[in-house]
Amino acid sequence: MRMTQVKICGLKDPDLVAFAAREGADWIGFMFPASPRQVTLAAAETLLLSVGKAAPVAVLLDPPDAEVRTVAALGFPVIQLHGAETPARVAEIKAMTGAEVWKVLGVRAAGDLDQAADYGAADRLLLDARPPEGADRAGGHGTAFDWALLKGWTPPRPWILAGGLTPENVAAAILETGAGAVDVSSGVERIRGLKDRERVRAFIRAAKVS
Repeated sequence: MRMTQVKICGLKDPDLVAFAAREGADWIGFMFPASPRQVTLAAAETLLLSVGKAAPVAVLLDPPDAEVRTVAALGFPVIQLHGAETPARVAEIKAMTGAEVWKVLGVRAAGDLDQAADYGAADRLLLDARPPEGADRAGGHGTAFDWALLKGWTPPRPWILAGGLTPENVAAAILETGAGAVDVSSGVERIRGLKDRERVRAFIRAAKVS
């Protein structure tokens, strides 16, 4: 049985990046769009030195070509697209960078899962809750979608469960959805934008033993 893979997203502190990697995070996400977890290119270059065996993931939001190329040049093996990128744009970015490309899909109703089949160029799909109406950012709201929507769904690509996950509910989420990989950001924070070491450790352990 394969152990669940874990992505800890929105890290900004080198010591915490190293800690998450030591604790067993498979991926560590760095947020380039404006958010409480945003990092600059200069900061990312430093943070990449602390990822250990974890794979760093660059999270971008409807990025222009120049931003894609600049971020890819830092050496990110994975690019996560969190905006309104079309299937064609995902394919363009994959061809442009040669990196593994993930596409985030917002889920609120069963019909939202239909779009998954369109993203054949994506290496992985990340299923997250649609942001609340009027939200000023695409993710990191700490809300979950109805996991029951995934019952009977046949994923066309490898996928990751995100949205509202915490150390307290991640094991149940994995059990209910069959997710082979999970993503967390706000669920391991002490206050908005600031990760808590003990919650990071607890989340990874809860996910890995599920």
